[in-house]
Amino acid sequence: MDRLENTIRPYAWGSTTAIPRLCGTEPTGEPQAEMWLGAHPGAPSRTPRGPLTEVIDEAPERELGPRAVAKFGPRLPFLLKILAAGAPLSLQVHPDLGQAREGYEDEERRGVPADAAHRNYKDANHKPELICALTEFDGLCGFRSPEQAADLLAALGVDSLKPYVDLLHAQPEEAALREVLTAVLSADPEDMARTVAEAADACERLGGAHAPYADIARHYPGDPGVIAAMLLNHVRLQPGEALFLGAGVPHAYLDGLGVEIMANSDNVLRCGLTPKHVDVPELLRVVRFEASDPGVLRPEASPEGEEVYETPIDEFRLSRYVRAEGAPAHDLTSEAPQILLCTAGSVQAGEHALAPGASVFVPAGEKAEVTGGGTFFRASVII
Repeated sequence: MDRLENTIRPYAWGSTTAIPRLCGTEPTGEPQAEMWLGAHPGAPSRTPRGPLTEVIDEAPERELGPRAVAKFGPRLPFLLKILAAGAPLSLQVHPDLGQAREGYEDEERRGVPADAAHRNYKDANHKPELICALTEFDGLCGFRSPEQAADLLAALGVDSLKPYVDLLHAQPEEAALREVLTAVLSADPEDMARTVAEAADACERLGGAHAPYADIARHYPGDPGVIAAMLLNHVRLQPGEALFLGAGVPHAYLDGLGVEIMANSDNVLRCGLTPKHVDVPELLRVVRFEASDPGVLRPEASPEGEEVYETPIDEFRLSRYVRAEGAPAHDLTSEAPQILLCTAGSVQAGEHALAPGASVFVPAGEKAEVTGGGTFFRASVII
């Protein structure tokens, strides 16, 4: 197995302290938003044998195993991250596989540069994802019912929001959510900025269920995404709890530290809370306008001590082990490729001592025995 050196992405919304605190390093004063573990070409992990992308490209079946290559192709199907939100991320959705392929082929055909700011589809893959909280973790996930959203907006007492409240009460669920989100994102920017300012003041005054949106507005004053965010469920995860985010589900992470895993893609369509490109027509094509419960996941424990976060996705499988000092060794040898990430205590993976934040890549079929006392996550695929 190979010890990994991983790139930390300094996105503006990142916490300056959460990842350094986890890893026992000194803060740099700059945001440290995401640590990427895997073989994404944008920031592949480094191994003693070279970048993980190159290691896999040289011998896909040796590194990934023949069954994984047959099912997913000659690339690591998942990307693992440590995510540290110090401010709200953009409100966003991800396409399903068909939409991603169609959108990517269309932009390729039209010659949209891969690095263009207005490009929606960086690749032809979908991007389902799972976030597991390491600390208390706040986020938005899926639409509220139109009635709940109407009550939340009506309580603000902002006259310019009354048409949205009326629409939410008058239309069937899908039409109501679609019409209101479309109206919010298509409104005159100056008018919407005034509405957001009034709504933010009211959220500050009311607190309670409105408090998260007051905080969002402080980070993104005047942004229509503040109103769009009020259409969504607010959820607070406790450590060890998780959220699965499938295609078309609008979501945003607000604050906290977590382990995130996703299909190996970078396709994002944004609804707001960002200075980046917002393609309203394409967004509306991808969003699923249906109210849903956030569906907080708690891991299912096996007799062997593996706590699995069940999802409907084969490209990734995430589980957690919480080991007591002196517990019997776990033999994790598998026909599938794996990344092991320590998040607490100290665990020994083969010859590698892993402190929090440290990780290894385990090729398919490689002997993988873990000892020591601590918590680690196991990322793999379902073959």
